[in-house]
Amino acid sequence: MSDQPVDKSRRTWVAIACGAGAVGGVATAIPFVSTFQPSERARAAGAAVEVDISTLKPGEMITVEWRGKPVWILHRTPEQIASLAKTESQVADPKSERTQYPTPEYARNQHRSIKPEIFVGVGICSHLGCSPVSKFTPGAQPSLPDDWQGGFLCPCHGSTFDMAGRVFKNKPAPDNLEVPPHMYLSDTKLLIGEDKRA
Repeated sequence: MSDQPVDKSRRTWVAIACGAGAVGGVATAIPFVSTFQPSERARAAGAAVEVDISTLKPGEMITVEWRGKPVWILHRTPEQIASLAKTESQVADPKSERTQYPTPEYARNQHRSIKPEIFVGVGICSHLGCSPVSKFTPGAQPSLPDDWQGGFLCPCHGSTFDMAGRVFKNKPAPDNLEVPPHMYLSDTKLLIGEDKRA
């Protein structure tokens, strides 16, 4: 033990300084730790998205975001639906049997949808993740065949998809466009990201 007298005022100031440092450390740590919590946007990113399609006219397409991906909702015209029979022999996977992007059972048909007139697909090419562009007008066009029936073109590497998002043969894209889980809540409301009700 030291024989030096204890300076009580010094001890008090040391205790106050330590207390203030601890409070400051906690105050600094709380915002830092809170950054590890998922944001509202991140929490919502996995949630299903409800979409009103009541104003979507034949030939029109809208894009919504689900899990950070663009999801196309296309209201096909009778001519666009009929074009699917014409492209059947030209596409690589007409029945959506490949498994890179498993197609829901209810979309394993020629039109790859629940209702023939409404196509729901993720707008990301299965090759390298580029975003295809719509080329709905039939006929010869740059980068497209002379007998083009309408569909989508990925400008990055030239993959083409028909009006049901089915990839044409001998293209870089290995698979059809993804069909996300979805269901109808009513005739005019779609739910993207969920296809079963508990």
